[in-house]
Amino acid sequence: SANEGGKSLRKLFFSTLDLMLHTRGQADTMQLAKDLNRDILGIERIDGTNIAANKGHMVGYDAAYYGYLWSEVFSQDMFDTRFAKEGILNPKTGMDYRNMILRPGGSLDGAEMLKNFLGREPNQQAFLKSKGIEL
Repeated sequence: SANEGGKSLRKLFFSTLDLMLHTRGQADTMQLAKDLNRDILGIERIDGTNIAANKGHMVGYDAAYYGYLWSEVFSQDMFDTRFAKEGILNPKTGMDYRNMILRPGGSLDGAEMLKNFLGREPNQQAFLKSKGIEL
């Protein structure tokens, strides 16, 4: 998967920026983005640009942008653990997904729903493997 590292680093950049912006009373958004760009992506931002000012996801998410990466971790774990092994069109697997993930909705903690569906605690192994990282 070409550019998986770059795409993941971009999400990590925005997740970190979002958390930092929403956990400080004040922030120099241009300087913060510039520092994070260098620290996370390893490249300098163009002076005078302010990515935080034009990224719509920085407003209204209330420091929840990191959820994008977590959703990838959990969805890859579910796919590799159940769907890839049992078949994506397997009726029992689909019904388990429906009953254990979709049906409870917000009435159960997400970690509990994942554990019910996976039959174990969720982990990041499948996600890392999908990014070409083997531990």
